[in-house]
Amino acid sequence: MQYYFKSIYSVCVIINMILIPFSFGEMYTSLLNVKQASIVERQLIDHLETYIEHESERLEDIKRFYAKVSELHSEVYNGPSAAMANPLVAFTLIKRLQSEWINLIYSDEAQENTQAFRSGYEEVEEEGSLPKLEDLQGAANGLMRLQDVYALQVGGLVRGHFQRITNGNPIDIYSPTISVPLSGDDCFLVGKVAYELEDYYHSVQWLEESVRLFRGAEGGWSPENEGTLEDALDHLAFSHFKENICTARLFLFYQLDAVIYPMNRRVLKNVEKYERLLVDNPPLLSADTGLKRPNTTYLRTRNTYERLCRTQDALLSSQPMRYENPRLFCDYFNNDSPGLLLQPIRREVLSMQPYVVLYHSFITGSEAERIKDLAQTGLRRSVVASGEEQATAEYRISKSAWLKDTAHPIIGRLDQRITLLTSLNVQPPYAEYLQVVNYGIGGHYEPHFDHATSASSPLFRLNTGNRVATFMIYLSSVDAGGSTAFIHANFSVPVVENAALFWWNLHRNGQGDGDTLHAGCPVLVGDKWVANKWIHEYGQEFQRRCSPNPEE
Repeated sequence: MQYYFKSIYSVCVIINMILIPFSFGEMYTSLLNVKQASIVERQLIDHLETYIEHESERLEDIKRFYAKVSELHSEVYNGPSAAMANPLVAFTLIKRLQSEWINLIYSDEAQENTQAFRSGYEEVEEEGSLPKLEDLQGAANGLMRLQDVYALQVGGLVRGHFQRITNGNPIDIYSPTISVPLSGDDCFLVGKVAYELEDYYHSVQWLEESVRLFRGAEGGWSPENEGTLEDALDHLAFSHFKENICTARLFLFYQLDAVIYPMNRRVLKNVEKYERLLVDNPPLLSADTGLKRPNTTYLRTRNTYERLCRTQDALLSSQPMRYENPRLFCDYFNNDSPGLLLQPIRREVLSMQPYVVLYHSFITGSEAERIKDLAQTGLRRSVVASGEEQATAEYRISKSAWLKDTAHPIIGRLDQRITLLTSLNVQPPYAEYLQVVNYGIGGHYEPHFDHATSASSPLFRLNTGNRVATFMIYLSSVDAGGSTAFIHANFSVPVVENAALFWWNLHRNGQGDGDTLHAGCPVLVGDKWVANKWIHEYGQEFQRRCSPNPEE
């Protein structure tokens, strides 16, 4: 029977891997892939360096020809008329005009250099290691997600600072060691992504910064830019109109007409269109003309979720002072297990309902690095339950891989360690394989339950019941963000490198515990890795529970 369960489980994992193929087009969902992209750009830099060298040599040849001809005109042709009577002088003049100038003007060398440069780029492109448009859009959405969840000021982000307005003043919530400002074109692309999603709340903010930066740019347009000041103003005008900002018409006349070409057909056509729209739909007069963030319908716990995500920065102290609860404690825990008597683990009980405990130093740094290495080749876009199937979703941005205990002895040792601490059977099919997760740009997992809430969930295909418990291991640290927020329980847990978080998902009667609704807050700065071990109901019948919670 156990062999039957294992076979079923293996088939499910294989099917899952087939249905969700690896995609370089989802680079933004894993910071590991983003880091690998820097290696790809290094290759392109090498190709560009070669191109510049060849072009420099070509231009030096042109400069040499220019110097030779200029010298002849200043010293020979402007001299005594007898010089032109010299047949050698006459021959070289005719030869240059009939041959050398033609060779110079119609030379293929520039084209050959450009083609070689393009070929180098195309080779990298064919390897499938370049980001796609989906990645650019995903990265832009990641920035806007961080802006919202952490209440970041767009102007600060543009300057490379992570700032929030407090009492009317910008305050740093995180100071990066390396600060990279954004360009007008960077802001235009973020604003354009929002614009195309009809998200005018964000497009206005980013496009306004784009206009400001395009105007202040030295040297005007740059060849690497996709957008222009005209493009930014055009998108911003419509965004203003859609946000019911009554300055839209003035914006068009005084900005587009005055700054950009007054005879631009598209601009003039848009002026007429906005005038008609403003007549047909006059903006509502209101004392409050500021932007308002749209309400959400799919995430009813948004305010609580974002508040808990922000509690880990130094500015907020709205999180309950959990240490004031006398039922919460820290100790050295051995679970009466012979394997832990000499090496008990430091336990921090964070909550009694739901019962949530943090085991410090559960894993060593070298073990964590080894697990990350093992998972790299198997990373695929993380999925969520969608009816009876699984699908990717924007509310979960990460990549994950599944590791069997046969992948490396470390996996088996971790399973044994989990059993020593919890007294639970973590061998498949009574527990799932170890899932290793790497988060992407603004990577997150919005509020969700680990246990199945529908009888049609794919989890039940294993025939081992629901997920009774979660054991989550932090394989890395982060600089900011990335906390685990328990929404209904009203507390969040920061990322603690090498520690493990444990909680029960089900009550004793098998019903799901609603207080375990939790979320992975967006990673503000850092490379977040976790490993999840989900333990199922069946196989635990004769195991004692380690929870001291009397309500259990």
